[in-house]
Amino acid sequence: MNNSALLPGVKRSEVFAWAMFDFANSGYTTVVLTAVFATYFVGIVAGNAAWATLLWVSSLSVSYLFSMLLMPAIGAWCDRHAMKKRALLVSTMTCVIGTAALGWSGPGDMAWAVFWIVISNVSFSVGESLIASFLPELAKTDSMGKVSSWGWAWGYVGGMLTLAICLFWIISGLKAGLTTSEVVPPTMWITAIIFLLASSYTFWRLPERATPQPHLEAAQFLRKGWNDLVEALQWARDRPSFMQLLKCITLYQAGVAVAITVAAIYAEGEMGMSKQDTMMLIFLLNIAALLGAWGLGWMQDQIGHIKTLRLTLVGWVLACVIAAISPNVFYFWFAAAFAGLCMGASQSVGRAMVGRLTPPDRSAQVFSLWSFAVRTASILGPVLYGLITYLSDGRQRLAIASTALLFLASLWVLSKIRWELAEQQAAIDQNSAL
Repeated sequence: MNNSALLPGVKRSEVFAWAMFDFANSGYTTVVLTAVFATYFVGIVAGNAAWATLLWVSSLSVSYLFSMLLMPAIGAWCDRHAMKKRALLVSTMTCVIGTAALGWSGPGDMAWAVFWIVISNVSFSVGESLIASFLPELAKTDSMGKVSSWGWAWGYVGGMLTLAICLFWIISGLKAGLTTSEVVPPTMWITAIIFLLASSYTFWRLPERATPQPHLEAAQFLRKGWNDLVEALQWARDRPSFMQLLKCITLYQAGVAVAITVAAIYAEGEMGMSKQDTMMLIFLLNIAALLGAWGLGWMQDQIGHIKTLRLTLVGWVLACVIAAISPNVFYFWFAAAFAGLCMGASQSVGRAMVGRLTPPDRSAQVFSLWSFAVRTASILGPVLYGLITYLSDGRQRLAIASTALLFLASLWVLSKIRWELAEQQAAIDQNSAL
């Protein structure tokens, strides 16, 4: 960790405390949303009903919608009172409690499971936004991407560690003669405990540097949250290539959201993989994503942003097609590894391209627009997958093949971006901001 990337007075221990939250909360996404509870919900709680996958993705979509509606108000309150850390603590404790509550979900307990998955995921999403808001207090403007990547990489480590502990528990339990209904619920408690313990370092060492602004009315801050989003959208509309980039990101992130949300469901429901093999698959996917994200910087330097993203999107199309037509598990493992590489790469390059076109004086506004696009994609992709699965009587191969259309559409939009002109406009914006 290089001190030259940090603002004056910021200690490396503070940045580590900030990154520890990514380490702490990544277990939730890996174990609850992707690898373990998703398949448990569909197979055990909902009894593999034809509508089970649709109910799962719809529950997540509702939670993302709630978080999108809540964040402007929460952000306004935090800005006015300089209490991001307190709000982060509340969201963390709520997510920990919600995750633990999922451990009491059994066969037929759909109302209980849906309620707590919505509560926990809303809390997780709010916390994810709040921890990101600390970044401008830690890193220099031209080093935010670098510092952000430290947290991202550390988050992958935390997610894989939590998954590894849960995998050990499940394998040991199954060998001891326990059933899936008996071994899965404790993994929710394991995930909740790791989240609580790891995040405690964040609350101990990460300071709140913002200052209260009580002279402004709360309503002014709330209006400012929405006005910033509207103003950013108006700014983007005057820059056609940037708008095309946002459309491109929304489309391919919708496909990425499908991979995150239903990978384990597809592995067990369509490919017939066991619980432990599915967890190993998600472990592989995370390792591949980490390698993809790290290798991306070199590729972008060599061939540029557009070509890198184009190759990544083509890779996603191939991964979806291979997964849809895989005659056996071997080919599906290959598709998952390929998807992992593309996932780490596509998520990183999109954020880097937005950052490249964003003037320093609008970074918060423009990245709120980027965040809104990603959240919209998190609703769009899984819901489309769930609807196709439900309307086709559970044919998940058709649903995963249809996901390739999202990436093809993203490729088409990408071809409309005039990147050189966009960079020229960005240079003008940056010079006018000086």
